[in-house]
Amino acid sequence: MEKQANNLPLNRVLISFTTFITIVLFFIATITANAQVEGAKYLIKEINVTGNTNFSPQTIIAYSKLRKNEEIQIGGEKIANAVKTLWKSNLFSSIDIYVTNIDGNTANLEINLMDLPELLDLTISGVKKGKKDEIIQENNLQSGVKVTENLIANTRNYLSNKYQKKGFLNAKINIITSQVIDSVKKERVDMLIKIDKGEKVKIKDISFIGNEKIKGKKLRKAMKNTKQKNPIRILKRSKYIEEDYKTDLVSVVDYYKAKGYRDARVVSDSIIYNNDNTISLNINVEEGEKYTFGKIDFVGNTVYSDSYLSSILKIKPGDTYNGVELRERIADPNNPDANDLTNAYQNFGYMFSTINPVEVSAEGNVIDMEIRISEGKPAYFNNVTVVGNDVTNDHVIYREIRTRPGQLYSKANIIRTIRELGQLGFFDAQQIAPNIKNPNPVDGTLDVEYSVVEQGSSQIQLQGGYGGGGFIGTLGLSFNNFAIKDIFKKEAYKPVPRGDGQSLALRLQASQFFQTYSFSFSEPWLGGKKPFQLSTSLSYSRQFLFDPQSRRADKSRSFNITGITFGASTRLKRPDDFFLLSQAISYQHYDLNNYNTGLFTFGNGTSNNLSYTIGLSRNNLYNDPIYPTGGSNFSISAKATFPYSLVNGVDYEALADERDSLDPTDPDDLERIGEIDQERFNWLEFYKIKFKADWYTELTKKLVLRPSVEFGFLGAYNNDRGVIPFERFFLGGDGLGNFALDGREIIQLRGYPNQSLSTQDGGSIYNKFSLELRYPITLGAQAKIYALTFLEAGASVNSFRDFNPFDLNRSAGVGLRIFMPAFGLLGIDFGHGFDPLPGRTVKNGWETHFIIGQQF
Repeated sequence: MEKQANNLPLNRVLISFTTFITIVLFFIATITANAQVEGAKYLIKEINVTGNTNFSPQTIIAYSKLRKNEEIQIGGEKIANAVKTLWKSNLFSSIDIYVTNIDGNTANLEINLMDLPELLDLTISGVKKGKKDEIIQENNLQSGVKVTENLIANTRNYLSNKYQKKGFLNAKINIITSQVIDSVKKERVDMLIKIDKGEKVKIKDISFIGNEKIKGKKLRKAMKNTKQKNPIRILKRSKYIEEDYKTDLVSVVDYYKAKGYRDARVVSDSIIYNNDNTISLNINVEEGEKYTFGKIDFVGNTVYSDSYLSSILKIKPGDTYNGVELRERIADPNNPDANDLTNAYQNFGYMFSTINPVEVSAEGNVIDMEIRISEGKPAYFNNVTVVGNDVTNDHVIYREIRTRPGQLYSKANIIRTIRELGQLGFFDAQQIAPNIKNPNPVDGTLDVEYSVVEQGSSQIQLQGGYGGGGFIGTLGLSFNNFAIKDIFKKEAYKPVPRGDGQSLALRLQASQFFQTYSFSFSEPWLGGKKPFQLSTSLSYSRQFLFDPQSRRADKSRSFNITGITFGASTRLKRPDDFFLLSQAISYQHYDLNNYNTGLFTFGNGTSNNLSYTIGLSRNNLYNDPIYPTGGSNFSISAKATFPYSLVNGVDYEALADERDSLDPTDPDDLERIGEIDQERFNWLEFYKIKFKADWYTELTKKLVLRPSVEFGFLGAYNNDRGVIPFERFFLGGDGLGNFALDGREIIQLRGYPNQSLSTQDGGSIYNKFSLELRYPITLGAQAKIYALTFLEAGASVNSFRDFNPFDLNRSAGVGLRIFMPAFGLLGIDFGHGFDPLPGRTVKNGWETHFIIGQQF
């Protein structure tokens, strides 16, 4: 026993050593095995999908692009790419791929996945019910969407920025998710979005530090979007938006540079939070010294002389240094038509030219400069193409394009093309884009591709209403991209033949008191060689007299008008090709059948109106005909008849004397007055002059000012024959007329009832001034919406003795316009008339005007 006891420790030592060796050998074998597996290649025997996922194994395997019997390498590229591909799907919260069951040169793969949870229920607190749908839509928070950390972060950032831009600088957004396991063990989450907007934080004051040369008031004025509190200001609120604030800091520096302080800079700025829920902005500036321009040399110019370039630059030695002006005179990014150095070269073919101003000396605060010009080779258009026109035929677009293959490059011609295509009305003017392709400075060639987006150019007007003592129904069809050559092709009716740029309009309007029918057609490029428009229109209307006894229309007493017009217009080349010369011959036959009113002194008889109209107009509006942002549009026209009184031998002076001697209250005398007037107006004799001009100026981005002036005069060749009772001007109201039986022209002047500022028979002279400020809400292809405010003034009289261009009826108001391609222009105006109606002493006050199909 003792011997055994003495040998026991030795045995234990031997056992422990054996165990140690075994463990070491096991680790060596494991490391060796792993070393063999890492980088080893196997053929995939089976692919299994495990984990918590609702996608079928076949779908996941197919998406991973791993295939059976395909060779893979442990740690190799194929497995890594499979993991990347599955991650990019944004469907899983965890992805692992294991190699299992290695047997020789084959092995199984196990793809272990965990689905991202789906959104089950969403709760939004802190905002009104109407705003919740907007948040859901703009952040893609519909039920079933995969809830990722990225989704939560983007939603939080979106809401924070949204409310900060509205002045809620301290807005807090808290998003909480809670896991829910449904009946099919599908992982879902409920989401709670807590929005605490807090109170609006306004800018109490903006202070400048270090400004000794320029007062803080002027610097604050230079900040266009960031304003301090001012109870008088309406258009710009005193809210803090970081992006606008940073832009305004640049504007402050630009203001200094415009005043000669070239080295001015913003050293620092800070925000101070006040106890009254406002903030104060402190801006520390360093002004530097004031500089002036010295000698300016042009280097590298061979196309233009120094004197010509100097006349464009318009900067002379001794002028106060203005870095902003210098930059704009070289290339004005805000005005594509600017008379700057870059456009001088770009419009003369030198697309590849570069112009760089370099300061060569600044001694004594006088800056000498070199304008270094690299002209390059003249560039020529190679291929000119159009994409996006699914309806409009190619030739309709190409005839408007002013850039032709082989033609010298001109930036002005590209801009003009964009505007011409926009003016057609067939495309969304906001999306017309020229894409310069394959510019080759060596060969001096380039391609240009015009991208267009079709929009509905046809309109339908179907409306009904009660007015004038009865129901009024209107049906109007206007096809502004018609193709008359396809009218006999059945397959072209989608729903009508379209694509050739022609216009066809049909209109029917009727009530128990009147009926009007009209048809018009125009071809803008007759023959297809040049812009020569030919148009024609037919119209017929009937007006029935009101019977006071039955209070219905008396169909036996009518006033009928039949009219036909042929017109032609052509684009001129002088003074420039924005001018359009138009001419028209029209004939109207007026037939009165027992139709006695205050307008006409004869109730039975006819009148004929054969007239010639010539007009000159110039239209260079920018791009969008619905919402122009620049340019002008003016027109002057003269409409005249043949001077019959010179050749028909009638003594109109004697007739006028006889008419003046008669008593209109005596039935016999009244009948004779009618006979005299029938002879006076058997063939109408008159001349009519009209002038109208509109200007559009973009004050800031999309904020457009539109001044307008109008004038009209209706005269007579023979004063004894007198001014005709037709073709008169009726001023006041919305500018819309249900029907125009006698050639009358309805002139808009909001803030007053329709046609209330002219006499019952209409005026022979009118003038009108208008100032309108417009701002768009949306300019999308489906609907263009803009708000406006206006000032208007105008007057209508019957003779030059009463005409005073400054004795006007004034008004002001606000309005809204909605243009939808299928229905045309709709709108509403609220106008306040500051002056009384004729014959009254109290100002007219507020009027509401509904606009349907009104001029833009």
